[in-house]
Amino acid sequence: MTMVSTPPSLPVRARANPQDRTAGSLSPMLRRLAEEQATGVLVREHGTLHLADGRVVHAESSRAPGLDVLLTAHGTLAGAAWQRAAGRAGGSADAAHLLLAEGALPEGALELCHLDALYDAGFFALSPSSAPGHFRYDSTPHLGPLPSVPVIALEHETLRRRLLLHRLWPDPAADSAPLIRTAPAAAAPVTPRARAVLDLVDGVRTAPEIARDLGRQAFHTLVDVRRLAGAGLLRPVPTAPAPPRDPPAPALTVTDPDIALLKRLRDALEAF
Repeated sequence: MTMVSTPPSLPVRARANPQDRTAGSLSPMLRRLAEEQATGVLVREHGTLHLADGRVVHAESSRAPGLDVLLTAHGTLAGAAWQRAAGRAGGSADAAHLLLAEGALPEGALELCHLDALYDAGFFALSPSSAPGHFRYDSTPHLGPLPSVPVIALEHETLRRRLLLHRLWPDPAADSAPLIRTAPAAAAPVTPRARAVLDLVDGVRTAPEIARDLGRQAFHTLVDVRRLAGAGLLRPVPTAPAPPRDPPAPALTVTDPDIALLKRLRDALEAF
């Protein structure tokens, strides 16, 4: 497997003011919300974080499988049971609370899947964005028995995961683009877990889509994808190059004798 030695450091926001407690944080807004023990929803470009008293109680991202996928993919919970609970609840957290209250789901299994989903979606929610986030205060969060995590713990885990991916393979292009298998001269052996990922690489699916199909956390799938990319077994589908622009029309140079004659006649009429 191809490894990259001493990769460049990852970008982390920094503040010039040494008194600023948000210095070095992934999201200064999130850190300030934690300090003021805010309750509500922080919406960012790649995900959403739900806070209660300054702690993260739930996270969602289109790039990460939800709690329902993690619970139902491997038999922890029947898919029909989740669908019935979801139809009676207002969201995934409410559905989980309902299943727990009815005894349809072991508390330990729910807590484990909840934390897995939270850290997984939180990783993407805290990824670099091109648009500012916004926070909506809400005084009535649905906490229930599900565990919450401190903001700083989520940030530290997100940084640890970023660094791991960077060390495995520093090019993030394979994280979100459709993937295609390559045909190296001598294919390296892969683990059964990575083989399951590679078997779903078809030039259409992205890493998050493969994670959802396998019922796995998206971050763990990114680990497999980057290792496979480093081994030369897959790569992102090349993006189509921008179509070439038409060359500008050349300036008209009068060389035709008929055109030259017409110009002289026009000039003579104008002067008349």
